[in-house]
Amino acid sequence: MQDSTSNSNSKDTVRQFITLAAVVLAFIVNVLSNIFPLNGLTIGGVSNTLFKDVLIVPANYAFAIWGLIYLGLFALAIYQVLPSQRENPSLRKIGYLLTIASVAQSVWVYLFLSRYFAASVIAMLWILIPLIIIYLRLGIGTTPVSRSEKWFIRYPVGIYLGWISVATIVNIASALHINNWNGFGISAENWTAIMVIIATFIATLALAQRQDVTYSGVTAWALIAIAVKHWENSHLKIVALSGVFLLIAISLFSKFKGKQF
Repeated sequence: MQDSTSNSNSKDTVRQFITLAAVVLAFIVNVLSNIFPLNGLTIGGVSNTLFKDVLIVPANYAFAIWGLIYLGLFALAIYQVLPSQRENPSLRKIGYLLTIASVAQSVWVYLFLSRYFAASVIAMLWILIPLIIIYLRLGIGTTPVSRSEKWFIRYPVGIYLGWISVATIVNIASALHINNWNGFGISAENWTAIMVIIATFIATLALAQRQDVTYSGVTAWALIAIAVKHWENSHLKIVALSGVFLLIAISLFSKFKGKQF
């Protein structure tokens, strides 16, 4: 019995430090990609040149959210590596999924800057899918947890997943654009409106079913940035801002309807 417990603790310890290392790796790769960009362009530089005509790409300021994302990820990584959290059931549910997402994040940076855009979509899905599994396993918004778990586990996951959900749509749109996809005859403007509606719908579900303001808040942030970038385009501006107002309305309704976990 003692050997079994010792073995379990050892596995938890390994998981803790591998998770921490993966998050640190993702951060370092991201920083280095801005200091020493491959092919002379940063991620923002690629977006502003090769994908300047992709309408779903938000205004540049929106990407500042990565500061908040990494702040949350470091908070989660440090929290989960604490000895007191070794046997935390929530962290055991996460397992190596955050590690997979973090490593995929590093791979995505390389692929995107190397201009392997189709392959970068696959890497993006390897970020998105583990985060979705984490989100569902933790029952975010459906089960009560302590304040510390809310701030150090659930909020970081919700913010990260929220942005990656939007980023996946942008990544796919960019890959299709660079490969001269004709959109089945539908205009780029209408495709952008459709993608905005899809992103809004997913965030609406997160709010209505889980009262998750972190995920929906990040989506609203992205929608505002899309509206700002295309302020002269009344069609896209109205669609994007309508999504924002809808999310705000549902958020207020959910706040009065029930307690957010």
